[in-house]
Amino acid sequence: MQTGMIDEQKLISELQQGSLTAFEAIYSQYWYPMFLVAYRKLNDREVAEEMVQDIFVKLWERKASVSINRLSYYLFSAVRYAVIDQIRARVTREQYLSYYQSFLSTEDSSTEEAIILNDLRSALEDSLQTLPEKSRQVFTLSYFENWSVTQIAHHIQLSEKAVEYHLTKAVKFLRTHYQDHLLGTLLYLILTNR
Repeated sequence: MQTGMIDEQKLISELQQGSLTAFEAIYSQYWYPMFLVAYRKLNDREVAEEMVQDIFVKLWERKASVSINRLSYYLFSAVRYAVIDQIRARVTREQYLSYYQSFLSTEDSSTEEAIILNDLRSALEDSLQTLPEKSRQVFTLSYFENWSVTQIAHHIQLSEKAVEYHLTKAVKFLRTHYQDHLLGTLLYLILTNR
């Protein structure tokens, strides 16, 4: 048991120093068990696979600064939180969409409001350029073109759950990106149901 802890600590240390070999060892040991946990909770293979991939991408990106005491606890906690976010998104997704569409369909022709909405849309479009292509495409079709989840899923050949996952990812990114800006207040009104 003590040997396992030493090996795990060594892997963590090597990962933090940028060792691709350590990362690959962690990936090969934990990817499938993490996928199974996500898949059992969500019952969607594609969303579970993307979710676990995202966790590993973030692990690699933050390798130098991440604080890990126990690797399995860290990785399975990340899966648990990602699953909770996904389930929460499924419940509130329709509320987000409904509020946003009612906000955009307001028939007030005020020049000032039109300018604010145009500025918001421009800022959103600029920010969306930093998202992965699939998340950007899903968000644009849903929020700018008013396509349904079913239409988007059929158009880009993803499951509806995968489309919902990409929407959740994009909304979360935009909320984080604008949290310190005035436009963040407008985004908050549009993208939340609180």
